[in-house]
Amino acid sequence: MTTLTTEQAETATTTNATPTTDARTGSPRASVELRGHTIPTGLYLDGDWLPVESTFEVIDPATGGVIAEVADGTASDALAALAAADRAQDAWRHVAPRDRANLFHRAYAVLMSRADAIVETMTLESGKPLAEARGEFQLSTDFFLWYAEQVAHLHGTYAEGSRGGYRVVTTHQPVGPSLLITPWNFPLLMIARKAGAALGAGCTVVVKSAKETPLTCALFVEALHDAGFPPGVVNLVHTTRSADVSAAVMADARLRKVSFTGSTGVGSTLLKQAAPGIVNASMELGGDGPFVVLDDADVELAAQQAILCKFRNAGQACVAANRIIVHSAVAEEFTRRFVELTRELTVGDGFTAGVDVGPIISAKQRDGVAALVAALSEIDSELLTGGSPLGRDGYFFEPTVFKINDRDNEVCNQELFAPIATIYTVDSTTEAIRVANDTSYGLAAYVFTQDLSRAIAVSERLDSGMVGINRGIMADPAAAFGGVKSSGLGREGGHEAIYEFLEPKYLAITVDESKGLD
Repeated sequence: MTTLTTEQAETATTTNATPTTDARTGSPRASVELRGHTIPTGLYLDGDWLPVESTFEVIDPATGGVIAEVADGTASDALAALAAADRAQDAWRHVAPRDRANLFHRAYAVLMSRADAIVETMTLESGKPLAEARGEFQLSTDFFLWYAEQVAHLHGTYAEGSRGGYRVVTTHQPVGPSLLITPWNFPLLMIARKAGAALGAGCTVVVKSAKETPLTCALFVEALHDAGFPPGVVNLVHTTRSADVSAAVMADARLRKVSFTGSTGVGSTLLKQAAPGIVNASMELGGDGPFVVLDDADVELAAQQAILCKFRNAGQACVAANRIIVHSAVAEEFTRRFVELTRELTVGDGFTAGVDVGPIISAKQRDGVAALVAALSEIDSELLTGGSPLGRDGYFFEPTVFKINDRDNEVCNQELFAPIATIYTVDSTTEAIRVANDTSYGLAAYVFTQDLSRAIAVSERLDSGMVGINRGIMADPAAAFGGVKSSGLGREGGHEAIYEFLEPKYLAITVDESKGLD
């Protein structure tokens, strides 16, 4: 049975009115004290933490209470940040690779020394359990370390011209000032992954945090500041006016790159805004994660991995299992075991030991989950467990499982982004592939089978940028993370990620080959 645990560990206190002193510059700055950790609450522009008159509240989704008030930036603030990034661009791109890498290593050390502050802040403002926050911290710092190690290993090519007499030399140059727009569901991972690649490539950045989780972003930027990143290289804007801020920056000719993680709808809008200025764009957008369990799968493994893939971060992940597609030969066994495991999950405050699933990020989002349950209940389906909000405080919802009998319904073709699992039954591998590909999305897919050849053959037929084989988690610093179709453009992670922020430059060099002869 799903249980709700709401025991709050240590009350957070808000002290925005009390200024603290910047360790590097000695100047005063606005901050908040949470669980014994001091977090800057201003905007970070051109190397300084700046307060602004307007602020907005940051909510703890486990209680619905206010934990901080953060500077609410405007379009003018964002343009000031872009101006700072533009001024710093030329000097930053010419910092020697080893010197830039050394800065990364110093920042990595600072991040590691502040693990508790970052992890606890992430749990406070996003609601995810401490164990998940620790996992995100580890993966984020792994990504950042990966980029530190790549900075000095960006290589070009050298070749003889096809008809002789000249040489073809290809090098790479930074794209230029970049706008990084991060989501709330992975507040540290997204900024570490984006900023790590951009800064490693020699690009200056303007980061726009998600209004739900600005504090984690602030701690990351503070670590870079304290490590010695030069003024203007990193800039951070919090705002509740995301559309206005993004539109203003996107329309400015100084911007040369945008990297966005979020919904396909917003990504499409940004691409339209990028078109007039031909702004380079990377987009990591929505997903419809087909989770395919074939007739020869290890059912216990598939059920356990489906739980992890579906209910991590309360289902609020673009790579979550969105449609669980099970072969009829194992459908009954898999469904029984998956429902059993779902009922064993504990829902509650992320600071409480033993909690598996935290709250939904906001009241609005929780109400959307309830509406989705209602919509799924109206089609040909069976509610197998869950289906209701939990508790009076906070934004909790039961882990929910539906068996869907009518998949030709509009509600079955949307990204769930919720602690709701939907199970579909198919009668063949061919049908499983067809159902999996029957979507406009193509981010992550999953295949469970004990036959390696079958796993590869099926994976190659799936229209997805990534496929997990017999595993429900696959993010890794060395892997190219990204999707196809409506799930986005470009890749984050692996060797490809840093080149997303570099433009190849071809140099044609005339060579008088007679000079090599006596």
